[in-house]
Order: sequence, then C-alpha cells, then structure tokens
Amino acid sequence: MTVLSERIEAGSLRANYDGQVVRLLGWVQRRRDHGGVIFVDLRDRSGLVQVVFNPEIPNFTTAERLRSEFVVSILGRVRLRPEGATNPNLPTGEIEVVAEELEILNAAKTPAFYIQDDVDVDETVRLKYRYLDLRRPEMQKVFKTRSKVSQIMRNFFDSRGFYEIETPMLTKSTPEGARDYLVPSRVHPGEFYALPQSPQIFKQLLMVSGMEKYFQIVRCFRDEDLRADRQPEFTQLDVEMSFVEVEDILPMMEELIAGIFTEFTGKDIPRPFVRLTYKEAMERFGSDKPDMRFGMEFVDVAEVVANSNFKVFTDTLAKGGRVKGICAKGCAGMPRRELDGLVEYVHQFGAKGLAYIVLGEEGVKSPIAKFFTEEQLQELISLMRGETGDILFFIADKESVVAEALGHFRLELGKRLDLIPEGALNFLWVTEFPLLEWDEEQKRFVAIHHPFTAPMDEDLDVLKTEPGKARAKAYDVVLNGIELGGGSIRIHKRDVQEQMFELLGFTPENARAQFGFLMDAFEYGTPPHGGIALGLDRLIMLLTGKDTIRDVIAFPKTQSAADLMSHAPSPVADKQLKELHIKTNIPDLKTK
Repeated sequence: MTVLSERIEAGSLRANYDGQVVRLLGWVQRRRDHGGVIFVDLRDRSGLVQVVFNPEIPNFTTAERLRSEFVVSILGRVRLRPEGATNPNLPTGEIEVVAEELEILNAAKTPAFYIQDDVDVDETVRLKYRYLDLRRPEMQKVFKTRSKVSQIMRNFFDSRGFYEIETPMLTKSTPEGARDYLVPSRVHPGEFYALPQSPQIFKQLLMVSGMEKYFQIVRCFRDEDLRADRQPEFTQLDVEMSFVEVEDILPMMEELIAGIFTEFTGKDIPRPFVRLTYKEAMERFGSDKPDMRFGMEFVDVAEVVANSNFKVFTDTLAKGGRVKGICAKGCAGMPRRELDGLVEYVHQFGAKGLAYIVLGEEGVKSPIAKFFTEEQLQELISLMRGETGDILFFIADKESVVAEALGHFRLELGKRLDLIPEGALNFLWVTEFPLLEWDEEQKRFVAIHHPFTAPMDEDLDVLKTEPGKARAKAYDVVLNGIELGGGSIRIHKRDVQEQMFELLGFTPENARAQFGFLMDAFEYGTPPHGGIALGLDRLIMLLTGKDTIRDVIAFPKTQSAADLMSHAPSPVADKQLKELHIKTNIPDLKTK
C-alpha cells in the first residue's frame, strides 16, 4: 500500500483524492455508531472530514473507545460518498475516508463546552479553558488571519526599505501618561524598570541613529482600567521615518491599511481616505473618532435661538455655551415613552436635558414651541433641514458636554434607526489635534498625544502666548468610529522640546531626570522625523467582526486584568520578595 504523504490536512481533502491512501492526524469532533459501523468527524485546524470505521479493520475495538477530543492518527483510503449521502455544508462533504489503521495518541476528558462555533457558554468559562476555546474553528480562523496580517505588514515595510528593529522591554519609567507596569531590579536594590507603554523614545533615538526607516510589531503594556478594546498588554505596529512630513506618512499607511482590508474582505477601499481636522470632527460629530457611515450631523442653531424666549438656550449661550441639534428623519411617530427614555439616556453623559420638536402631519408638537415665534420656528426647521415626519433634537450646555452627550445620542439613534449599512467600511483621518489641554485637577497643561509631538509650524508663536490654542502635527486613523491608531511629526530640536516640557509643568531638573538622554541626543544632529502606531488587536477585531479584542488575543486578560487560566497575577514566595528587597503592605480588607 502506497501512502500519499506523511500527513494530509483533513479540511483539504476533495473528490480528486478519490482512491488515495492518506494519513490524518487530529481530534475527534464527534463519534456516531450506526449499527456496527462507526462514523467519526475528524478535526484539525484546516477543517473536518468524515472517517468510516468498518468492523472488518483489525483494531475496530479501538474505534469503539473513541470519544470527543481524543487525539488520533488514522490511515485510510479516500472514497466518494454514496449518492444522496454528500454534505453540501461541508467543504469535504463529497468524500469520506475509510479507515484502515487507527492509533489513539491521547485520550481526553469531556471538555467544559462543545468545541464548535457559536457556543453558548459564559466568557469566563471560555477564558478559564482558553486552550479549548482556541480549538473552535472560528478562533482558528481569527489567528490564521492575524498571522497573515502580520506577514503582510512585514512584507510591505521590507519592500520599502524599512528595518525591523527590536526595542527594549525593560526600560525607564516615565509617569507622564498611563500608569507603568514596574519591574523591580534584583541587582539594583530599590530601583525599578518599567515595561514600555510604547517604543516612542527608542524609535526616535533610532532616527537620531540614522536608521531612517524603522518598523516593529511590538508588545506594549499599560496599567489602566480596561474596556472591550483595552488590555494591560497589547500589540501594535510601530513605524518611524526620518526626513518626512505628514504627507509622506498618511498615503503610505492608507496603502497598507486598504491593502489589508481588500485582501481579506474583497472590497475596494477608496483612497485617499477622507480627512477632517479635529475642530471639524468635533463641530460636526462631537467626537475625534467620528462614525461617518451615516449622516445625522450636528447643526449649530445658536444664531436662530439666541433671540428666542427659551431661557435654557439663551442663558446657555450667554455663559459661552453651545446649542446644537440633530434631525432624526422619519421619527415623528416615536412614542412619548421612548422620547422620555432618550432624555434619560443623555443624562449619563452630563447633559441636563434633551429638547425636541416633532414635525408631525398635523403640525409642530413640542414642549418648547411656545417660546419661539412662528418665524423663528420655520427658520430653525429650515436650518436643520427638517421635513414632515422628522424630529429635531437639541442639547444646550457647555461645549464639552454638548459634544459628549449629543455625540453618544447620535450613535444611539443611528443604531436604533438601523442607519448603519451592514458591512460598510468607513476610513478617515482626523488631523490637527490640539497640542495641549488644560487639566483642571492638576492645574497644568497635559499633552493630548505625548510630549514629543511637534506643533504646527504656523502655531510656534501661539505656543508661546496661548499654548491651549496651539495645534499639533498629529493624526489619527479611524474606522467605523473606532481609532485604529495615531501618530505625529515629532519635535527634533532640543530648545523646542525643553519648551514643551516647561509648558507641561516639568522643572528643568525633572525633565533632565526623566528625558535627559533624549535631549542630549538632540544635540548630535537629529533629523526631522515622524511616525505612527496602529493597534494590531483592534485592527484584527474589526477585520474579523469581533466585538472585543479579547477574541483576537490568544491568551487575554479579563476586565480586571486577571488571567483566569493561569491565575495571574498571583502571590510570590517571601524568598523572591527578599531577593528583590521588597516588602508588601496590603490592607486587611476584612476589617474594612
């Protein structure tokens, strides 16, 4: 007997293998006993194939012992399934393998849940038994996609002359920004490394080093509160280039991103991507990562309502606030109960209320209509492009609250009204972010992106006189209302960097202690440079249609930063702490 090869992947078998003898290695998905003949669905990462065990084979009794998730080796002959027995829902459904030899490589306990797609099991159970969860076909497909995307990225940058360079995992703590994960040093008692929040400083130093074009698919760490799209450790594509400006970076990244999504979705991604300045994005959508798959943009109605008798609007404007609205098409029939629920909805985002005008068949209906003249009402309806059957919604408050509350309200209406086209991919750039923002709690400016972002050339003088109005050479790429990544042109001159540290409240001594090595490097001929980082986890999440990045990370943490499978974090032995010269001081929670 001639065996075709050492091993054939189960999911690759087709009718053209008819009559060939193959070796299969994999897991038992399901076993069925049909009157003495045993059928087994054999699974490996390529898919499923049906294997038939007839009583005549020498080790038929071994086949009777098979159960789900047993690991087996099977030698068998491929044959076409009998007429009427094909399975059109299975890629291998035209054939089956008639077993001639069987070896059980390992038995298995009954798994905590079925190894199949769309399994109805709590996520905590899936994370506890993650090695089982990863066997499911949909998870295998996710990680095949993730691997291929990483390869596409490497090939893309290699073909453009970039060097892939690793930067340190043990580095210096820089408290500006998110909290660091600290690593105690045994050989330097009382001193600590930090795990990198990003390779930012080192990739800039690589530009000082003359590397010119760098990239890295790198692990990063942030000790912060978690959400569906956040993890304490995550992966990003990191890119930096010398002698570039914004227009050198954005088109290149568009080519990469569009190429990846076209490769896996088959859709043509229009380029160039839409660009909005930060100011325009906030004015139109109340968000620096707007979802533009549907309209319903903000309308500033201050000019119309300023002379009305509605004090909520006029008093807000008098205090320097904003009054904006959106037009919800075809919603005039919305029941009062739902309207009241929407009023409650905006409260959670700081809005004191939600005003509305219903444009019904019988005319205007609104609790606030009496405060406007007929002429003012018609002007308001015209400005908002309202028509019979629509509802006009308004929020009046300080600018930040209007943006936050009306922005979330717009997204909520978009979902409720089913305005988001299924499968749509809307890419855009948001540019010209503010360089700094005032932190009321700390009573100082903080960097919107990071302290190394360069101001717009025309705002260098503004930086000296009105720092809060300075714009940054910064840019974020957004997909369907989710930030994929961001970057900037960097500061490359020491005097400008020192000015930035001063604006951020650093004393010269503090700046020197934390970033002295970077500023020293700037004195040795630093080229203009800039770059970007893309969140690989978020990109894969969107590419594969998952709701959380936990489903695209092999071994993720929970929202409390715990690993339910390995039980990390966990206590360590006193001996280890002693070697590190560390004592713990944990409050007795039982007494509280």
